[in-house]
Amino acid sequence: MNPFDRDRRCIERMAAGDSNALAELYDRYGDFLYSLALRIVGGTSDAEEALQDTWLQAWRSAASYDASRGAVGAWLVTIVRSRALDRLRSLGSRRRAEAAAAHEATLEPAQAGPDPATGHALRALRKDVANAMAALAPQQRAVVELAYFEGLSQTEIAERLESPLGTVKSWTRQALLKLRERVPLEELP
Repeated sequence: MNPFDRDRRCIERMAAGDSNALAELYDRYGDFLYSLALRIVGGTSDAEEALQDTWLQAWRSAASYDASRGAVGAWLVTIVRSRALDRLRSLGSRRRAEAAAAHEATLEPAQAGPDPATGHALRALRKDVANAMAALAPQQRAVVELAYFEGLSQTEIAERLESPLGTVKSWTRQALLKLRERVPLEELP
């Protein structure tokens, strides 16, 4: 069974109330999701809280997972991003997120989980995403980072970058198209 089918099967089992399925997904994705939450919120306790909220939401909404909309890994990334941004906003910590983004190069991603194949796939994905981001024009990279890691709206990004809203929308669309070409959804864990 390939990893995508294995993950979808875990979601089906979770929807049926199988806590072992949740444990399997946690083992495969926990470190990766924690790294993302930490990158967004900038503090370990906040990242842990966001991760806990993520797994709770995944457990409660497993039945609503739609495989046609993307891989389980992408679904979990979306949840952790939302929970981390919610936490960031509720704590009034936008300054911490900006500092975390400024110090991105000094952060080490969490170690891969116990499954060597999954760990390798996640490291390869991180490298692919980093390479894809590096290939973007500076303005495109800026709008993606501001939207994704700080949760800014396009209007807020336009204000921050002192650029017209239409230009920001164009940069965003171009960036997303380039990222989609370089990192297809099928490659997400």
